[in-house]
Amino acid sequence: MAGGSTKLRGNLSLWQVVGVSVALMAPSMAANINPQGAIGTVGRAIPLTFVLAFVAVLFIAYVFARLTQRFNHAGSVYGFVGATLGPRWGVVAGWSLIGTYVSYGLLTIMASGIFLTALLQALSIWHSPPAWAPFLLSGIEVVGVAILAARPARNATHVLLVTELTTVALIIVISVATLIELAVGHGPSGQHFTWSVFSVPHGISVSALFLGVVFGFLSFAGFEASATLGEESKRPRRDIPRAIVGTAVFGGVYFIVVTAAEVMGFGTTPHDLARFAATGSLLGALGTTYLAAWLGNVVTLGTVISAFGCSLASTVGASRLTFSLWRDARGASGLGVASERSGAPVRATLAVVVAMLGITWLSAIAFGATAFDVFAWFGTIGTLIILVVYLLATVGAIRLLFFKEHTVAAWEIVVPVLAGVVIAYTLYRNILPLPTGAALWFPIVAAAWIVVGAIGVITARRSAERIGAAIARDEGLTLPSAPTPSSQGQPAPAD
Repeated sequence: MAGGSTKLRGNLSLWQVVGVSVALMAPSMAANINPQGAIGTVGRAIPLTFVLAFVAVLFIAYVFARLTQRFNHAGSVYGFVGATLGPRWGVVAGWSLIGTYVSYGLLTIMASGIFLTALLQALSIWHSPPAWAPFLLSGIEVVGVAILAARPARNATHVLLVTELTTVALIIVISVATLIELAVGHGPSGQHFTWSVFSVPHGISVSALFLGVVFGFLSFAGFEASATLGEESKRPRRDIPRAIVGTAVFGGVYFIVVTAAEVMGFGTTPHDLARFAATGSLLGALGTTYLAAWLGNVVTLGTVISAFGCSLASTVGASRLTFSLWRDARGASGLGVASERSGAPVRATLAVVVAMLGITWLSAIAFGATAFDVFAWFGTIGTLIILVVYLLATVGAIRLLFFKEHTVAAWEIVVPVLAGVVIAYTLYRNILPLPTGAALWFPIVAAAWIVVGAIGVITARRSAERIGAAIARDEGLTLPSAPTPSSQGQPAPAD
């Protein structure tokens, strides 16, 4: 690391940038698991919840597209919010998004371990795997995540895009084949094509519907990850907005079609929906039922790869955020140094991987969490945190675009306002009434992570001032005067 740099190399094409957003969204893994989380609250209307989530995500994508047209910063929302609401809010947003990406990184590598365990058992390679098997396998896989994430993002994004799109292509084939068979005939148990999956079942309230929408948000989460590659893209102010909006649109069409095929393919009766909720691999079961038996294992393998790719993309995003936050606060020292050889933030990457492993094993040893518990717990925690981040970015965009710079048409303010309303209402419905049991800790842990960042900002005043100066320098803004490090590449004085 001797002779390290504080700048990342701008050598990524549009498709390489898209790879990070697609992989972090993990559409193949999300479609195979997340719909089951919503079925208890919305019944057959799972595709409808994804329609609502898609509309909300389009509003949020507008916010990120507008901001990335103006800024390109490795810190993503840390740079955006810092430039629009001030450096203190920027640090809170960046710290919060690190929490989300670390959560998604560890839950998806655990999901990969879970699916790999099931695949080995189905292939009779590991006949009776113990409960700790997914932990062992995910621990081995995380080594691969660390190696790929610590190399230039160009190398990682090749892996992310190819593996994810291959799996998605297979899922689309299965979904379309299922819908065609249902449209021209019927399923093996009388299933049929029906538009009822896009209507609200009797007895389902609007509040319950928005509880289900959360799983839609969970599925889309990560569509904005390409924003962390603003400094590594060849044409950031053109390619990053395109990647964000394109990923959101693709995800919406994909999730709506696939979830409709899943629910119709299983059937909409209470018995069918109960079987849907208990199935280990939704798309594997569809492939076996409507095409060929061997497709079940192929889809499971694809889900393993998808989860691995999502963990890799999460680690890439968290490491770039950690790098940029440290760099602006402390200068070229510690986690704020990029490798001179590879141009990647190696130290920040290793710190993120160690945190993922530590949290996973602490959950298992101290709290007795199963592999699926780790997946479910941190999926909820990470999503609650990222909704707060989206809200901060939305407020910042409104302030900058419509009250300071007036750079877009006044009527467009409707879009970010609607985004803010949907985000706030979704958060409200997931916090109040307070959940019970283990679920009570999800909003508490999410809030605690955000509060820790806020306390750090309040107590480390000089670091916040240096961050404000760094953001102003990097983005060409005029912010309140603040001391800057005496020289680029030298550690700043301690608080």
